[in-house]
Parts: sequence; C-alpha cells; structure tokens
Amino acid sequence: MKPNLNLITGDVQAKIRSMILASDFKPGQRLVEEELCTMFDIGRTPVREALLLLQGEGLIVRRRGWEVQGVDHLQVHAIFESRAAIESATARLAARYINEQQLSMLEGMLEAMEPSNDISRIELNKINTRFHELIVEASNNAILIQFHERTRFYYWALRVPVLFADTQLVSTNNEHRELVDALRRREEDRAEHLARIHVESTMKTVEPALQR
Repeated sequence: MKPNLNLITGDVQAKIRSMILASDFKPGQRLVEEELCTMFDIGRTPVREALLLLQGEGLIVRRRGWEVQGVDHLQVHAIFESRAAIESATARLAARYINEQQLSMLEGMLEAMEPSNDISRIELNKINTRFHELIVEASNNAILIQFHERTRFYYWALRVPVLFADTQLVSTNNEHRELVDALRRREEDRAEHLARIHVESTMKTVEPALQR
C-alpha cells in the first residue's frame, strides 16, 4: 500500500509549525529542504508541500530559500490588537462551553502563578501560556484556535526582553482570577471584557520596551 501523501505532508507541516512556535526554529532562520528531509527521515515531496502550506499560513517566507518569517517591531500594536480580538472572543465562548475539569485546571494554574510561590520566571511563563491556551481551547472553535496560534507566533517572534515587576505579576494574576471567576459564573460579557483588558494591560508594558 502506498503511503497517503496528504497525511504525511500534514504531519510534517504540523511538526515544523510546532517547532516554529516553540522557537526551535527562530525568526530569520533558514529552513533547508535537505536538512528537513534528514531530520524527519522523509522524502523531499512532502517536505516541499509542507513548506508551501506554511508559507500560506504566513509562518515562513521564500527569499533565496526558505526562512522563518520575522516580525517588524512596528507591527506590535497590530499584533496586540489581534490578540485582544481573538482572546476576548474565545473567552466569551469559553464562558459558554467550559467544563468543570477545565475550570479546575485553570484554578490550579492560578495558585501556581502566585508571586509568593518560588518558581522561576521561565516556569511562570510556561504556566501562563498554558493558562491562555486552555481558555482558547475551551471556546470549542477550531478556527479561532488556529488564529490564536498565528498571533502567538507573531507575539513571541518579537523577542522583547521584558521583565515584569513583582507588582505587575500580582496585578496580572488578579486579572487572571477575575477572568476565571467570570468563566465559572458563565458571564460571557464580563469574560470577553476582562480578556480584552488583560491583553491591553500587557501591551502597555511591552510597547514601551520596543521603543527603547
């Protein structure tokens, strides 16, 4: 039986996308087809097809070869506007569809992210990322989930070395708690509003760092 080329291409596409989002492949880094074939132990056709699909997603570009798309720092406001729109929309839907297990997971993350806990900033960032991913997943909207992945790539591609002060961390987790409370109470309007305010608060911290 011949392998399903579409299935193989989709698998390669997903792997490369995940590596880009995880910063294993960084903005501006060249992606060489032969190296990817060796990495995934696969022929050139599915690799080339996957790269073309990722180009369509806006994650990579072709400039005398393939490379991971970078982000112009001047686009930062547009990036945050997109995140605010998507995360507020998914929070509204999450308030409608979220289940008890997901709520319990979010509440556990709230405790883990308390500034009084002795965890590294790296670990804190990981939990924070998963916290927001879980709310997006709870929206049960596959298209919005894909849009969120795209804005997440653009956001992390900024590579801004912003170190949040302890007071900002306290404020951030308070915003998280309010959002989870709105989700538990099924308050769609409030959840949507709080998610937007939360993203805009982060924007006020990040934007000045890009202007230095």
